[in-house]
Formats: sequence, C-alpha cells, structure tokens
Amino acid sequence: MRTLLEISLALSLSGSLFAQYPALTLPPSGNNQKASVTQFIGPVKVTIDYSSPAVHGPGGASDRRGQIWGKLVPYGMTDLGVRGGKLSPWRGGANENTIFAVSDPVTIEGQPLPAGQYGMHFIPGADEWTVIFSKNSSSWGSFFYDESLDALRVKVKPAKHEYREWLTYEFTTRRPAETTAEMQWEDLAVPLNIKVENVNEIYITKLRQELTGSAGFNPQAYDAAAQFCVQAGVHLEDALGWAELAINSPIGQTDFNTLSTKALVLSKMGRDAEAKTIMQAAVHDPSATSLQIHLYGRQLLAAKKNEEALEVFKLNAERNGDKWPVNVGLARAYMALGDYKKAADYAQKAAAQAPDPVNKKNLEAMAQTLAEGKPFDN
Repeated sequence: MRTLLEISLALSLSGSLFAQYPALTLPPSGNNQKASVTQFIGPVKVTIDYSSPAVHGPGGASDRRGQIWGKLVPYGMTDLGVRGGKLSPWRGGANENTIFAVSDPVTIEGQPLPAGQYGMHFIPGADEWTVIFSKNSSSWGSFFYDESLDALRVKVKPAKHEYREWLTYEFTTRRPAETTAEMQWEDLAVPLNIKVENVNEIYITKLRQELTGSAGFNPQAYDAAAQFCVQAGVHLEDALGWAELAINSPIGQTDFNTLSTKALVLSKMGRDAEAKTIMQAAVHDPSATSLQIHLYGRQLLAAKKNEEALEVFKLNAERNGDKWPVNVGLARAYMALGDYKKAADYAQKAAAQAPDPVNKKNLEAMAQTLAEGKPFDN
C-alpha cells in the first residue's frame, strides 16, 4: 500500500499540481479542502491553516478506516523519494504546509515558541508523537522539510477519539491563559497544550501601544486601561497615570466615572485617605447618578463602613429624593446600624417603587422582617 505522502506526490507530478497554480482559483489537489481554525488566548491569536483529507479515498471510493495510522501515514520519518534518501515527517494534513501562526510568544507543551508563522509537521508513533514547528511555512507538504529550520520540537501522547471522517484541527479547551489544540482524524487525536505565560503583560504592552493612537484622544480609553490594571493587580503606577490623563489631560473629563476610577487605583495602591477624598468628589459630582451613588454606598456596607455608607445614602436622598433605589440604600444602612424601625419604613417605601416583581417581593419580605425587629439576610 502506498502512503498518503506518496499518493500526494504522485498526484502532484501527474498534473493535479496545476490546481494550485498561482493567481488561479482552481479545486485543491486531491479535493482535500482547505480549512482554518482560530482561537484567541486573551489577546493572543492562534491560527492553524491546513488541507483536510478524508478517511475514505478521493471520491469516497475506498474505506481506509483502520489503515491510516502506521500505514497510510507511516510511523517515524519517511523517504518520500525526492531528496536523495533524506527522511521527512508527515505534514499534518494534505497538500501545502500545515501552517501554525501565533501573534505573540507562547509555550507549546511548556517550551517557548516566538511569535510568527510556522510549518507544522509530525513524526507519528504508536505511543508517542513528535510535533515540529519549522521556520519554513511555505513549502509543499513535507517534501522539502529541513531539520536545520526547526524552531521547536515537542513530544505528545496520542489518544483515542470519536470517529472523524475529515482531518480536523480543533481547540478543545479554552481558558484565559491557555488552550489545547487537537489534530483529530479517523479514531485518533493528538493534543497540544498552548499557553501564554504572561498574558497580563501582553495586555499592558498592547494598551501602551494603542493609547498612542486614536484611543489616546479619548478619556474613556485611559479610564478603561486604568480599570484593567486594578482588576489584574498589575502596573498600578501606569494605572494612576492613565487615571490622571482621563481627568486632567487636554482631552480629560472630570465626572463620576473618571474620579471613581482614580479612587479605585489609589485604594488598590494602599493610599486609602487619598482614595476617600477623590471618591467624595466623585459622589458629589453633578454627573453621579442615583444608581452610581447607591452602588458606592453598597461597597461601603460590604466593607463594614456603615456610618460612611449612611452618609452616602443620605446624600443620594438629598440629591435624588425618592428616586429608585434611594430608599433601598437607606433601608440597608439603617438595618446595618441596628435601627430596624427606620429600616422597615424605608424598605416599605422602596417596595412601592420597585421596578419589577422580584425586587418588590424581596423588599416586602425585608420590610416585614425588619418590622418584627429582626435583620433581613438578603
């Protein structure tokens, strides 16, 4: 039996290679359709471009199930007869190179691979495979593979898989900093772990670059970049600088959002007194909505700063009267301070204003529990 590589070579030399003639749109050699799959790992783009052969032979005439691994695709390296006896790996598909591309540095099975585009090749084995990333990504299959151009080799374990008629690459796990790419064909899968070691650093690098472009003329962009640093707990000095630019640069904007972001950064840096002063400016700013003031009060309650929270909820009442959710905040503040009678009154008022049945039912239960002299746990 001829191998898949030998069959492909024979087809190429017998004329089907003209199907790939530059600048012409023609069917792919052997009708092995082109395919592409892309997955982002945070900001990092990973793409695999390949041609997809079928288990059944060209035209679907022959069933090659059980004849793929170790036969049609030989184990080990193979002499393809075009390089004077030099051995070649398998191309991981059909026709041209299977191409693996990453926009930023990653690790493959724990080993580093720089950003770039690579020809992906395989040395199959019954129990272990070697996956090769070659700096040459533009050749026809593996016929011209040159070991000296290897960027990386890793070893992986194949595994049984549900039947796949067409060779497929799929990302089977997707996490914020890693993914698993699998080559799946016939009854076999070959997995590759791909990880971004410093995903937050890549985000920061991109933010720094992007804020020198059109985004750098928008205070909301600086605000969003500062918030990301706080959430990730990285580069807080950058975050403070961006928060300042969102407020005070020539394009800056002083409002609740930008002021509260600066306060958030300062708090994350442990500068609590400064954070409190800025946050007071935020809640007193004319742009602050009743909901924004309410949510800040809830944050204070969560931090057990009950007296401060009550002052914020009172400010909300002075600014916005009975507007939703002013009375909810007052009910929760007085409950936290143990004044259940006042809390019950405000909860009853809030229930009458509730914008939906769920809130109404919850606030009615709260008012009833508080009227009985008990705290409401919700």
